[in-house]
Amino acid sequence: MTLYCATTNPGKLREFRLAAERLGRNVEIATLPNLSSIDPAEETGDTFEENAVLKAVYYSAHAPGPLFADDSGLEVAALGGEPGVRSARFAGAAATDQANNLLLLEKLRGLEHCVARFVCVIALAERGALLATFRGVVEGEILHEPRGPNGFGYDPLFFYPPFGCSFGEVSGDRKLLVSHRGQALRQLLAAYGG
Repeated sequence: MTLYCATTNPGKLREFRLAAERLGRNVEIATLPNLSSIDPAEETGDTFEENAVLKAVYYSAHAPGPLFADDSGLEVAALGGEPGVRSARFAGAAATDQANNLLLLEKLRGLEHCVARFVCVIALAERGALLATFRGVVEGEILHEPRGPNGFGYDPLFFYPPFGCSFGEVSGDRKLLVSHRGQALRQLLAAYGG
């Protein structure tokens, strides 16, 4: 079975494929053909769920089979849930991971014990119709400086207490066991993974 994925983020795609492989599901995760030639979906939702559904329904109309899209990000309690749905664009429309991380650290300067969580919602759709959504959440804290070369996005700043280190300091396999994206994808594959 092939599940199409609407993402241009190579880190997300790598994690999705790794999860499918590690879970031993008979499913191939393929990028949507010609994704780069399709006008981007407008992420106008106020929640991860709304944006994931908007993207999945929109892109599934261009897919030869079932397609999933995710919306995910970091919510920091001390910032009232920011960066939230704007996690990838926290420092601007074309922001890099480094720019987003620097802005986050700047906004949290002087604060101790900053509780945070990663959230991921995956929406599955086919031919423009929503089939289901799946949600994963992982709780942690924000470090005062990045640690570790692994992962992407805010991973080097996200300290996961049960591991005693940041997501940037663990392998992709280990992160996937507990991550927000791993949780949501396991639910999707259990329901539709063949």
